[in-house]
Amino acid sequence: MVKMTNDMFIVVSDVIEYLFCPRFIYFMHCLNIPQHEEKRYKVLKGRDIHDVREKTNKNYLRKKLHCTRKEISVYLASEKYHIKGIVDDVLFLDDGTASLIDYKFAEYRERLFKTYRYQLVLYALMIKENYSVKVNRGFICYTRSNNLVKEVKIRDKDFKDAILIINKILDIIQKGVFPEKTKTKSKCIDCCYRNICV
Repeated sequence: MVKMTNDMFIVVSDVIEYLFCPRFIYFMHCLNIPQHEEKRYKVLKGRDIHDVREKTNKNYLRKKLHCTRKEISVYLASEKYHIKGIVDDVLFLDDGTASLIDYKFAEYRERLFKTYRYQLVLYALMIKENYSVKVNRGFICYTRSNNLVKEVKIRDKDFKDAILIINKILDIIQKGVFPEKTKTKSKCIDCCYRNICV
């Protein structure tokens, strides 16, 4: 594991960027070149959905998910793993476990994207640490598919894999390592760093 200072944290979105292409971490954190994602339509629309959701149905509990209590827009941090982020909803379930729901401005496509899975796993990791409770599933709400909710099982292996990814990201940042680029060439076509990526 990378030796870290106590005040160094990455955010969950860093892991999403790393999964898209590891070089995003290098450009953003080592060279301090922002990607300006705040200008993207989907990012802006997603933020709008989160704002509306925070103001409506605050007390609504998803009984079909066996939810007995929830907390909305919860800031979480893990000192152990040096990661932080804001989870949409932390759910406390009637079996004594906790879970989470993440709202996506997306349509359900009959498959779970790797980035969606790891986002849930990372939040689950922080919920486990902060609330001292077991987390073995998460939920994604696809807002463009009539708010369809899909359950995602979270296994011990998922937590281990997520921790390995966190450590790889921290290694890039601390050592200034220029990582291999993505193997999926189609990602390079519309990449904001394509003009400076060798």
